[in-house]
Amino acid sequence: MDPSAVSPDSFNAVNLFLRADWVVKLVMVGLAAASLWSWTIIFDKLFRFAALNRQADKFEDAVASGRSLEEIAQEAGERPRHALPRMLQGALKEWRDARAKGQSESQAAFLVQRIDRVLDTIIARESQRVEEGLGSLAIVATASPFVGLFGTVWGIMHAFQAIAIQKNTSLAVVAPSIAEALFATAIGLVAAIPAYIAFNAFSTKAGKFAARLEGFADDLSTAIQRRLAERV
Repeated sequence: MDPSAVSPDSFNAVNLFLRADWVVKLVMVGLAAASLWSWTIIFDKLFRFAALNRQADKFEDAVASGRSLEEIAQEAGERPRHALPRMLQGALKEWRDARAKGQSESQAAFLVQRIDRVLDTIIARESQRVEEGLGSLAIVATASPFVGLFGTVWGIMHAFQAIAIQKNTSLAVVAPSIAEALFATAIGLVAAIPAYIAFNAFSTKAGKFAARLEGFADDLSTAIQRRLAERV
């Protein structure tokens, strides 16, 4: 590069990308795509967790209102999307089946076990569903800095080759080439940092939501046991 051609505009993002080696360009494009992917997941998770907790609050308020569980379960519809009404409907189905079969007191423990298995299955599936995408965030968070570092190393090697050919080691010649290489690391960090923060935040939210489901399952199991005790 001609030292006289170096200007502040030589170090803006567009020029750094355009002057970069084709391998470094591929790294930059890949990291930009990974960053866009992670942000898509981040916004999706933000809206999804907000909706899940809002619906859970509404349903728990309905359960705590003192109305019959059967009425609340019926209002939720045949195939509710939220886990809490599905858990309630699953528990009540097992209860109705047990009453229809006329199970004795000695079989009450088996009924409670069946209900617990149904609830545990719903919790496991829902936990897996809310954790979808977190693995992608973890990959972006851990891999992006190293991919960016690879682009930087490759760019520096290419820059040194150009310096050797020009036989000029002045700062005006070295700086733009080094800046192009370091730009790849910068993009890697821009992709990794939000993904890392979001992964930890959403992992915590997923754990809290799973604990909320488990607490609701315990309350349901207690309610069923109370009904069984009343029949004795």
